[in-house]
Amino acid sequence: MQDQSPHIISRTEKHAGTDGDALRCIAILLLWAVVGATGQAGTISGVVRAHGKPGTEAGAAGGKYDSRQFKFAERVNYEEMHDFVVYIDGRVLDKTNTSAKTAQVITRRVKQEGAMFDPHVLPVMTGTRVEWPNNDSILHNVFSVSEACPFDLDLYKAPVIKSVKFDKPGRVDVFCSIHTRMNCIVLVVENPYFASTNEKGGYSITNVPPGTYKLKAWHERLPAQSQDITVPETGDMKVDFALGIKDLPKL
Repeated sequence: MQDQSPHIISRTEKHAGTDGDALRCIAILLLWAVVGATGQAGTISGVVRAHGKPGTEAGAAGGKYDSRQFKFAERVNYEEMHDFVVYIDGRVLDKTNTSAKTAQVITRRVKQEGAMFDPHVLPVMTGTRVEWPNNDSILHNVFSVSEACPFDLDLYKAPVIKSVKFDKPGRVDVFCSIHTRMNCIVLVVENPYFASTNEKGGYSITNVPPGTYKLKAWHERLPAQSQDITVPETGDMKVDFALGIKDLPKL
């Protein structure tokens, strides 16, 4: 780029006269803007897995586990766990020391269908508005008593669509006051650098500004796990997580 810029400006100066210096400055600024926009962002990717307590595998069959009392008690299958969320913890500032993408207006949806919420886990950035359409022919009552965002949308069904704006970071557990199996979680984070895992536990967070961050992996029924990372100006970095019942105080 630097070899081409003087050549382009020199041709312009022949026609612009004394405006050549101004044009040269504008061209240099534009070149820097292009480099800054395309060259300073990294990608974080990896896999999140879960595992149970060692020693419990042998108890899955035989003895009391096969008795009438316990054989229908469903066991947790850690290998098939999903709905993990990986995100950069805290605020992320851009070059002007303001929160990244704060001006972006985003709307997400959690539908009510078959007396269930879909998706079960929805990660969003603070300031996001979430709509709650009722696709069933019966009434539902969406509500939450979570400290981060308590609300009650009352009874309604189609064509009414109600919504909630999530302005405070944290976990928001949502229920229906009528149907016991209807529950979901809105995980509100402070920046746009987050991702849900796919069916194989993989995730990818793109366009992350270079810097040092705390990367966190979250699941609704396991302790979260964090790693300190440094994102380069360009290129990919791989960060894997293994979540389990650990690092909790034993009483």
